[in-house]
Amino acid sequence: MEQKRVYEQTGVAMTSRSYVEYEKMFMLQKVDLVGKRVLDVAGGASSFTSEARQLGIYAEAVDPLYEKSPRAISEHGMQEIELVAMKMAKLVDVYDWTFYGSVQQHRAGRIQALQRFIEDFSSMEGAARYHMAALPSLPFESESFDLVMCSHFLFLYEEQFDYAFHVGAVRELLRVCKPGGEVRIYPLMSFRTEEYSRLPDLINEFVLAGCTVQKREASLPFLPNSHQFLNIKK
Repeated sequence: MEQKRVYEQTGVAMTSRSYVEYEKMFMLQKVDLVGKRVLDVAGGASSFTSEARQLGIYAEAVDPLYEKSPRAISEHGMQEIELVAMKMAKLVDVYDWTFYGSVQQHRAGRIQALQRFIEDFSSMEGAARYHMAALPSLPFESESFDLVMCSHFLFLYEEQFDYAFHVGAVRELLRVCKPGGEVRIYPLMSFRTEEYSRLPDLINEFVLAGCTVQKREASLPFLPNSHQFLNIKK
């Protein structure tokens, strides 16, 4: 039997994604978010916060990466982008390129998002919206955000973080979410492109805690089995 070809990842990768990617991962509608307070957890060097702010959304981001200087993040980001491009070039036939087009276009989008992030992170206002912290402990008061998102961290790193970590992390995301607000997590699978093995247990845990938990369809066809995100309504 042919061995399954998967993306190999050691440690937690730094991400540089754009606003439009967040729209597709989390099925965001600008009209629903203008004037709302939104948190991007483990956002890395994504340009979501910068772009969202320009649209009138009160976006903030949190990541341990933000202890680094803009120059250090930029250098690390470019190294990560080149490494990702090399890995993807060996797995071209595994992915759906409908959105990104090609490895080269994917790389160009990452560079653009990184540059936009660095510009915002370096600005006078940047210090107020980029927070240095890591799950499962966030530096915000309870019930602070209308929407809390986490992309390409929870579930994806199933082999590095155990079930207790995942439960604690989701509990923390819910803590900083306002009553009636939502937590959204994408994707639902690990690097092996299989659904997170403890997802039914995790869903049951938060349903019993009084939350409404649903798998919802995303619209970023790229990774195998990445067509859904988890929506938890507090």
